[in-house]
Amino acid sequence: MNPGKALTPLEIYKVLEKSNCKRCMLPSCLAFAAAVVGGQKNLDDCPLLSEAVKNSLASTLQKRSMAEPRQAEFMTKLLQEVRGLDLAAVATRIGAEYDNGVLSVRSMGKEFFVDSQGQVRSECHIIPWVLAPLLAYICYPTHQAITGRWISFRELKGGIDWQGLFTSRCETPLRKLADAQSELLGDIVDLFQGKEVEGFDADIALVLHPFPHFPILICYQAPDDDLQSELTILFDECCGTNLHIKSIYTLCAGLIKMFEQIARHHFVTNEQ
Repeated sequence: MNPGKALTPLEIYKVLEKSNCKRCMLPSCLAFAAAVVGGQKNLDDCPLLSEAVKNSLASTLQKRSMAEPRQAEFMTKLLQEVRGLDLAAVATRIGAEYDNGVLSVRSMGKEFFVDSQGQVRSECHIIPWVLAPLLAYICYPTHQAITGRWISFRELKGGIDWQGLFTSRCETPLRKLADAQSELLGDIVDLFQGKEVEGFDADIALVLHPFPHFPILICYQAPDDDLQSELTILFDECCGTNLHIKSIYTLCAGLIKMFEQIARHHFVTNEQ
């Protein structure tokens, strides 16, 4: 394990007993590993982990938690900005709807409602990786309508500086998930109102809309004989105008985490 980076569920899973004893009150060791990374479970909830292993894992988990105050500060700033906005005017600009003091923004087929105080509610569970980019999208000072021209992450403003992280945390994990579960991309289309499109050199090309004026395109080419699979995430040219590159990375990394959870659910279901 690399002590300089946040742990992943698989890294924790590797050091567990893998007995699926359920003494942590979860159905499997893999589910426990995911819950630890997500903050829903503590290492002490596994009675089979030695103190040495727990101490080793805890030191790395602590490094991740040090970033939380900075995230809280960023969220406070976003909430202050939302409170100063004319939400009716914002709705027209960003492709959202406005009614009776509430802004309605569609994300991945789900409606998110934002009031003048920055309070967000939705028909689904709201998690930080959605909340921060959503508020940033609403507050972002520049805006452009969808162009229909697709560009790579590195072509976005500031993308070159984040390209390494984007490749390792977004494109590569999603490619491996698609390799392991061929039905995953189809599930994404069904669950999040994605749309398969043609005209791209790929086995599967699908468009998702994290925000109204923020389409992303996932192109996946399955492995063939000795050729490794390929997966590329592209962005409409407007994306770089409608959201800061850090928020774009946060949004995409969060999407991949959600897709990993979907894949783990299938894995756990198949184990039982």
